[in-house]
Amino acid sequence: MSNPTIRFAAIGLNHGHIYGQTSILLNAGAELVSVYSEEADLLAEYTARFPQAKAARSKQEILDDESIQLIISAAIPCDRAPLGIEVMRHGKDYMSDKPGFTSLDQLEQVRQVAAETGRIYSIDYSERFENQSTVKAGELVRAGAIGQVIQTIGLGPHLRRFHTRPEWFFEEEKYGGILCDIGSHQFDQYLYFTGATEAEIVASQVANYHHPQYPGLQDFGDVVVRSPGCSGYIRVDWFTPDGLPTWGDTRLTVIGTEGYIEVRKNCDIAGRPGGNHLFLVNGQEVQYVDCSDVPLTYGRLLIDDVLNRTETAMTQEHCLLASQLALQAQAQATRLGHLR
Repeated sequence: MSNPTIRFAAIGLNHGHIYGQTSILLNAGAELVSVYSEEADLLAEYTARFPQAKAARSKQEILDDESIQLIISAAIPCDRAPLGIEVMRHGKDYMSDKPGFTSLDQLEQVRQVAAETGRIYSIDYSERFENQSTVKAGELVRAGAIGQVIQTIGLGPHLRRFHTRPEWFFEEEKYGGILCDIGSHQFDQYLYFTGATEAEIVASQVANYHHPQYPGLQDFGDVVVRSPGCSGYIRVDWFTPDGLPTWGDTRLTVIGTEGYIEVRKNCDIAGRPGGNHLFLVNGQEVQYVDCSDVPLTYGRLLIDDVLNRTETAMTQEHCLLASQLALQAQAQATRLGHLR
């Protein structure tokens, strides 16, 4: 017997992450109904890939469709929270690409509307939810493989490909800044692996070190974050050289009292081919774990949450706190290099 499922639609296709968001739901059995985009080229590309999605005449057409339970979006980042508020007020749940917000004001509005409506505002933190080695690391940590977690180190270097980027990518007020944007992944993982429910930003900085021709771009940022009993370091940048055969050598190190785990999400430089590499070191051995067969559960759990009004994919508070920390780090960051 098949699992119960939901009907969903997409509004806003401005970032390619929309394809991962769509696929993770389709793979979990959800039904894609419709799509709306103001950009004809983006709409054509999406419907070519997902022909079951009917092109809606307007955003309102989707919002008013009572058969649709969940709306997903990878709109321009500054537009994601306002759309999410509309979605929740229309009695539907929402999944945003990261970042889900570009300001603390947006976050507080969403927090209020989510509480008022009882709707879900979820963010697809894809570096965890769509990465098998990170999912496996979570299983190992929960099983006690490295003892109590005392620190995480999250590194998020990215390939530039600036010639392919839209104008909004270089406008800070639209993408939110590098810590708000890329850094939100690392804050999600910090909270998840440490189990922290509160945190403070100890120090943060952002820079445009090497791209004065793009005055709104931040090409580097890092953060020290601290909670009772644990701490974290986050570094993100746009300095991955073109010779790397993937979009970034993203790494996660989780340090515990009895060992540590290193996750090499996309590649193992000069080592094993492909991605999803995990290395576990404890008191007995050094172990390599191939994570290529680990199931991804976010899509199925989110479907269950929509149907049952539960919080199994991610609690609402975790989702919002990860973004809150990223926004706070961004707001108080020292600005270096060519930044105005």
